[in-house]
Amino acid sequence: MQTYPENRLRLLQDSKPDQLLIHEIYRSIQGESHYAGWPCVFVRTSVCGQRCTWCDTPHAFTQGEWIPIADIITKVASFQTRLVELTGGEPLLQHGTIELMSELCRLDYKVLLETGGAESLEHVPPGVHVIMDLKCPDSGEAERNYWPNLDLLKKTDEIKFVIASVEDFTWTIKQITENNLHTRFQVLVSAVFGKVTLADLATWVLDSGLPIRMQLQMHKFIWDPQARGV
Repeated sequence: MQTYPENRLRLLQDSKPDQLLIHEIYRSIQGESHYAGWPCVFVRTSVCGQRCTWCDTPHAFTQGEWIPIADIITKVASFQTRLVELTGGEPLLQHGTIELMSELCRLDYKVLLETGGAESLEHVPPGVHVIMDLKCPDSGEAERNYWPNLDLLKKTDEIKFVIASVEDFTWTIKQITENNLHTRFQVLVSAVFGKVTLADLATWVLDSGLPIRMQLQMHKFIWDPQARGV
């Protein structure tokens, strides 16, 4: 696996539309979202424009290999699993992900996109199920939330808040109520692993009185929390 320098965003801008800088492709159990528990193929792209304080995949910032989209699809097909998620890194930093998602949809895969919320969803194919973060203050990236995305999401898409403190949860409730997110989309909240206890988060969710869904990062309970490729 090749390592790229910190100015890698320029490298992506100069990339070809028929290839992607990929960190890993693997099959595992989907650990989050409405699809938690299902076998899923993960296509993890390299490079991210955000630096969340609690990020659990910093190895995807600079490591990866250029792979033609046709070869990515062949690799995905080899797992014989119809649920596919593009994650990162940040998939929407690479123009080729739109082509990849479009082709996977055409081939009748169920395609999920996990995105950090700083990049526009404008060109995401309508058949893709979007799971979009709204970054809380403790992430250090809340100022980069791209709020126009709220008008681009479908009712069936999901918004995810990753909670590192009670202050994060208070901020989350404010965003949900002010933007009526709980009536417009599926809303998920999850705890930063090792920062907020699940019992505390469950209590906060119940006390909020809102129809929001608490989720676990299931894969971190099945395997070592630091394990890759799961």
